[in-house]
Amino acid sequence: MTVQHDQEKTLDFGERGTVTIVADGSALARAAAERVARAIDAAVAARGRATVALSGGSTPKQMGSVLARDPYRAHIPWEKVDIFWGDERWVPLASAESNAGEAKRGCLDLVSIPSANVHPWNTSARSAEEAAAAYEAEIREVLGAPAAMPRFDLILLGMGDDGHTASLFPHTAALAVRDRVAVANFVPKLDAERLTLTEPAINAAREILFLVGGPGKAATLEKVLEGPEEPVALPAQAIHATPGETSVAWLVDEDAAARLGSVGR
Repeated sequence: MTVQHDQEKTLDFGERGTVTIVADGSALARAAAERVARAIDAAVAARGRATVALSGGSTPKQMGSVLARDPYRAHIPWEKVDIFWGDERWVPLASAESNAGEAKRGCLDLVSIPSANVHPWNTSARSAEEAAAAYEAEIREVLGAPAAMPRFDLILLGMGDDGHTASLFPHTAALAVRDRVAVANFVPKLDAERLTLTEPAINAAREILFLVGGPGKAATLEKVLEGPEEPVALPAQAIHATPGETSVAWLVDEDAAARLGSVGR
């Protein structure tokens, strides 16, 4: 299924990814929904199931409302899709700050996906470290990777104005983790515990899709895509394409793309 969208512009930043620029936030949500549906179709056709890790934020929330309506609601084979999250706040599922809770209320509870196929982080565990270990075990079981790094079919990511992605924040301990799928990550600037997939786990995915919108992201997006390599200061730079293994794409609106290459000059 292909849905016609507004005119798009594309830029290629090599291993940092291909950037598709759309008009605004609404166009971004529609284009993201189409990319997710295409990735699910491809995974189901190739392997019989699709594994997707969602992100939090306003754009994924808008995207979810698109996916919860036809044609996507009827077209996507929800019974063959397993949904995870790339990161989570240490809050109850019922909280408005819960990435999984918001996605369930705004999309997943409105479509025919079996409840067993929806895998939120367990934020009622005794500790964030225990929740991260349990999530890694669940990912390995569902994705069938008891030892090697699991491969999601699609991971969606956002990017903060400080360059963080998932809950990999600048200069935090999780950035150095190489042998885990999921970890707890204390973020001093927020004075808060977060749960996140690790950089190796994200980079193992078959497809990675960043969703970035708004003028407040323009300066950081320019640094991440066109600046020198500083992945500890700009964790979004740690996510990269590997030819034949992992594709990285960015969907951004015109405001966020204003300073990229010839777009803003």
